[in-house]
Amino acid sequence: MIIWLASYPKSGNTWLRSLLASYFFSDDGTFDFDLLKKIDAYPSVAYFKKYKDNFSDPASTSRYWISEQENINKDNKLRFFKTHNAMVKINGNSFTNENNTLAAIHIVRDPRNVITSIANHFLISQEEAFDFLITENKGIIQKVNNRYLGFNALCSWKFHEKSWSECNKFPVLTIKYEDFQKEVLKTFEKVINFISNVTKSKNSFNLDKAKKSVESCNFDKLSKLENEKGFDEAVMNQTINKKIKFFNLGIKNNFQNLLKKELIDKANISFRDQLKKYKYE
Repeated sequence: MIIWLASYPKSGNTWLRSLLASYFFSDDGTFDFDLLKKIDAYPSVAYFKKYKDNFSDPASTSRYWISEQENINKDNKLRFFKTHNAMVKINGNSFTNENNTLAAIHIVRDPRNVITSIANHFLISQEEAFDFLITENKGIIQKVNNRYLGFNALCSWKFHEKSWSECNKFPVLTIKYEDFQKEVLKTFEKVINFISNVTKSKNSFNLDKAKKSVESCNFDKLSKLENEKGFDEAVMNQTINKKIKFFNLGIKNNFQNLLKKELIDKANISFRDQLKKYKYE
């Protein structure tokens, strides 16, 4: 069965994924980028390229979402998957269901900081990044040899947040990216205990290993590791023919210092309910 690590892009998913990979798949909690291979991304090209379907429409892989998860779950093993997909139906096809999903850990981040991070990640303007977040039919699309094999249905940031935080098909733990920044060990323990509860594990929280995971996955170390070894998941920008740094600003990504005032005002109006819900000032 699958446990999803679900988030809108640039909301801390890779940080959580790194922490979990080092905690569950290393001997002592020491992190290395190779450990991320233990927690794959879904839906992604690798899971649909085997089909003979022409995939002529960007959303056409959605008709295989459930059947491919059934294939993944045939061996009845527990697996973590990173996803940016909303908990949504596309053309009548549900992203997942209670037969294939054990639980989800949903990471949410102040959308005003997501705007600045999206702008850097895709090398677009802040205005374009704001439009990215408010576009209802937004998706991430990857085309391979004229077939649309990679598709993540993001929808708008507000829809995405609601689709996961209010999902009642299976247990969902919603955590704030900012809580990881303020109290990373305490928040990580909450995540591990949630996983233990849904998996009915008898293993107690390993404090020493968790501390090592937190230490080896702090932002500065991940950024340094990217500088030294590169990071496969960093986006290649064809215009400048180089990858955009993935671990870019971290805690320095503060919308109050980076986002234009008129966009802060627009975001405050557009995301008013969620800002109140998560006590974002």
